[in-house]
Amino acid sequence: MTKPLALIVGVGDGLSASLARLFHSRGYQIVLAARNTEKIKSLAEATDANCIACDASKTEDVKELFSRIDGRLQIAVYNPSARQRGPITELVPEEVNTAIQITAFGAFLVGQAAAKKMLSQDIENGNRGTILFTGASAGVKGFPNSAPFAMGKFAQRGLAQSMARELNPQGIHVAWINIDGAIRNPGRTEPADNPDSMLNPDAIAAEYLHLVQQDRSAWSHEVELRPWVESF
Repeated sequence: MTKPLALIVGVGDGLSASLARLFHSRGYQIVLAARNTEKIKSLAEATDANCIACDASKTEDVKELFSRIDGRLQIAVYNPSARQRGPITELVPEEVNTAIQITAFGAFLVGQAAAKKMLSQDIENGNRGTILFTGASAGVKGFPNSAPFAMGKFAQRGLAQSMARELNPQGIHVAWINIDGAIRNPGRTEPADNPDSMLNPDAIAAEYLHLVQQDRSAWSHEVELRPWVESF
């Protein structure tokens, strides 16, 4: 039988790599999309993945990406985001626009294309597919010197909420995951005085899989994840 497809957009060596390994271990055919595919060759080899170059903020790139997806798209994950830090009076408008294009507009492009693909599919095992957006606490509260990131993540969260209300009754599960904290990516270590203060990417990936496997009678539309040592 043809394996169902799991598309991960914006792939690096942290959460995306954990997702690819986990989905692959559960029998999915992996499709990895990144601007620089050279950096993820080893991951693609380890997960038998199809690797496609794509700048998700560009309409033509996303069209090309989905034109090359052949099979049942069961999972689509959107990970890219961009930050521009600085006082509001000193931010460069063109750089802010680029950040919003990546975080918000790219999420729309991939979400729209994934929805079109999934709506063309029959319902199997209770749904047509799952679309997941990797969010952040900036989508719930804006922080100083981080306006572009807040703008992008607030927009992304609104997109996910709207898509969920529209697509859930049509058999597509949509959810936004608030990653409220730093991820323990390769090369990143926790402070000696605050051990276990970062999120384990493998543990985050397990929650994404849980969302994929949820029964449609009790779908989650937003999930918030934070390290156990962090106070609210």
